[in-house]
Amino acid sequence: MITSPRSLRSAVANVTAKALRGQVADLRRTPADPIGKAAGHPLLGYRSPDWLVPAGPPVLFVPSPGAPARCFDLRRGGSLAEHVVGTGRLAYLLDHRPAAAAGPADLLADWALSVLPAAVREVSRDAGGQPVQLVGWGLGGVLALLAATDTALPVSSVAAVAPTTAPRRARSADRLAGLERTVRRSYNTVTRIDDRDYLAQREAVDRFLDALEAHPGRDLTDACAALLAEADLAGEGIVLGGRRLDLAEVKVPVLAVAGSGDRMAPPRAVHDLTRALRSAPQVRFEIAHGDHLGVLTGRAARRTTWSHLDRWLDEGILRHGIRPHRRQAAAGAGR
Repeated sequence: MITSPRSLRSAVANVTAKALRGQVADLRRTPADPIGKAAGHPLLGYRSPDWLVPAGPPVLFVPSPGAPARCFDLRRGGSLAEHVVGTGRLAYLLDHRPAAAAGPADLLADWALSVLPAAVREVSRDAGGQPVQLVGWGLGGVLALLAATDTALPVSSVAAVAPTTAPRRARSADRLAGLERTVRRSYNTVTRIDDRDYLAQREAVDRFLDALEAHPGRDLTDACAALLAEADLAGEGIVLGGRRLDLAEVKVPVLAVAGSGDRMAPPRAVHDLTRALRSAPQVRFEIAHGDHLGVLTGRAARRTTWSHLDRWLDEGILRHGIRPHRRQAAAGAGR
């Protein structure tokens, strides 16, 4: 709402930007380079600023197979990837291809037994042999936990944000909620036309939701979540690819963050999932503001989820120390 000459100037600048460029958000991706592939899926390594020497075990972002990997990098100023790189960590992204498995069991088995193990090994190799800190969102968080049941993998810890073990609500409810969001969004855009950060976040989320709706693996991911809901993850685990994966075999520290307004991974369901981690040396459960996407990369996430994650990754440095990364060592040898 325009309440002062300053807010009036901001409103005029925002309207001008929308008229000339169509948006106020900076949707450029955080700079990254390909470092290899994981079972056919591209792996990217984020570029650290020239003045910053990354420290501690590397971070690997694990998206949901049915969602664009852009979830970790929505926009400049509202990107978890940009934030993690800016805090001095070596970070990577599993920039996956659309799901092509025949069914939910095949997709879960492919990711838990092939894709993620290959990604972890490649990232560890690129980072000089250091163990990898996994940060997964949605179904990606559950898959990171399932992959971590393999104690031979060089995994340092797992942070699961909004780990999903149940399918979405009915499509009719989705449509009603979408209509409500559209009406509310239009009203908020008019009343907050002077708030550039709000407008930029809204544009970035809209762009992501459009890509999510068109993502070819979305329905298959719903089926995966339904299969996980039927499995006894807190008990005997789940059989995938002829192997039984039991979360009680996870023996690395785990952080689980639930969104207070998340209907896909409500806090109670996330908390129940953590109870299966009986062998993990540390399990931390947090509730942060936001819905399924907002808890990961909403404006409030900067003060909540990202703060929890910063402390968690700092503890990874304390556990494993600071070792020269392969990329940094190679750069130093070339001088």
